[in-house]
Amino acid sequence: MVSILPHVIAALLYAGLAVAFRLRRASHPVTTAAPGLLHHAVLVPLALQTWLLYRDVFSGPDMYMGVGTAISMIVWLTLLIYWTGSLLNRIEAMQFMVLPIAAVAVLLPLVLPPSKPMINAAMPAFRWHVVISMLAYSLFTIASLQALLMTVAETRLRSGVIAPAQGGLPPLLTMEKLLFRVIAAGFVLLTLSLGSGMLFSEELFGKPLQFSHKTVFGIASWLIFGGLLVGRWRWGWRGKVAMRWTLAGFGTLVLAYLGSKFVLEVILQR
Repeated sequence: MVSILPHVIAALLYAGLAVAFRLRRASHPVTTAAPGLLHHAVLVPLALQTWLLYRDVFSGPDMYMGVGTAISMIVWLTLLIYWTGSLLNRIEAMQFMVLPIAAVAVLLPLVLPPSKPMINAAMPAFRWHVVISMLAYSLFTIASLQALLMTVAETRLRSGVIAPAQGGLPPLLTMEKLLFRVIAAGFVLLTLSLGSGMLFSEELFGKPLQFSHKTVFGIASWLIFGGLLVGRWRWGWRGKVAMRWTLAGFGTLVLAYLGSKFVLEVILQR
């Protein structure tokens, strides 16, 4: 009961803040005000989730990272980056999108707990590999959410209907520039993640690449995001083309890591 209660409290706080943000956006559709009390209140469940993740993953000699914990960490990092970015840019509406997801994600370690510790978790370099991978996933999660929001915003703008949540967003061109900066940063981290993964594979199994579900989809997502950045630089890709490539790359990345962990831990019980 003691272990479950902090997860439930964090979920309720996230859900309550999501409702509060929604009510605020409905009553004040457009605002340029500096981040207020609601923005800073997000730090409370965020700090609680930080402690939960540290306790469950990094506090002991072993490292437990089940599919539920992985999703919780990715969403936590995504919200943390959004919260920090909201101090400098008008992206409150994007932060609002993540709060309901965070309310569910913080409960997933209870529903999908890890069955056994990760192999080689005692190696500091391996822990850094995990952290870099999670950061890459978080940045691409931000990119996919932003691509979805840009699609909705562009559609409503063309129809002349402005949604209340759009009041906390910067202009579409600014969002597009931010999108590609996030993708570029995520691509660098994904490259480091794949590279460090190959080094571990070489050291442990004697070959840099193992033909597996995770490897194939990981490289495929790297190629998709790399192709998107080249297309942006060479041909000026933007709009729907960029959004489709972003979502395709993110979907492939989800299949690479979370998909493989779900199949192994939940379906195959390994």
